[in-house]
Amino acid sequence: MKICDLFDLTHTAAAEYLNNFEYPWQALGGLKDFIVGLGKTLSKGYNEISDGVWVHESAKIASTAYLGAPCIVGENTEVRHCAFIRGSALIGNGCVVGNSTELKNVILFDGVQVPHYNYVGDSILGYKAHMGAGSITSNVKSDKSHVIVKGEGADIKTGLKKLGAMLGDFTEVGCNSVLNPGTVTGRNVTIYPLSCVRGTIPENSILKTGGTVVKKI
Repeated sequence: MKICDLFDLTHTAAAEYLNNFEYPWQALGGLKDFIVGLGKTLSKGYNEISDGVWVHESAKIASTAYLGAPCIVGENTEVRHCAFIRGSALIGNGCVVGNSTELKNVILFDGVQVPHYNYVGDSILGYKAHMGAGSITSNVKSDKSHVIVKGEGADIKTGLKKLGAMLGDFTEVGCNSVLNPGTVTGRNVTIYPLSCVRGTIPENSILKTGGTVVKKI
């Protein structure tokens, strides 16, 4: 569940920031201020298209997309028709933010794809993670209590009322799945379509229909 176990930090502009924390969800509280500070230091190739919104000149932004401040959109990233970026979003290089996808308080590592009708809030998606059409992160418990991350050996109290999912590098989420608050997947995890996901899924595993977890061969 630790940052060093889930992510290759060479694939995000947030590497130095994330190195300040042990667990990834600890980075969510200061993410807005970090993005503002990072935006002011970006090198040539980035343009501040509106106050607090920095977009690389190679990125493709649909005219119908909404980019709320603060956010950064990396090189060769595509933001498609009617995407809704509410703010506090660091979107890496080579990403796809698709039609009607909503982002809020997130880090997307390089190569992440959230291409069709996804909601991603208060979450971090690792290198080349992919969320199938209609899959979403649920970031608030029904009783509004603090989210607890359930590990294999112990549960961790996060102190957060809003916490979505931490998806390790190369995680594949099947279509129309729901990632419940505090979901954590290790690297190279595959989740079957229509899954209701909660807790921690070990790296190199498959979450099958009905919640059965098996190791990849």
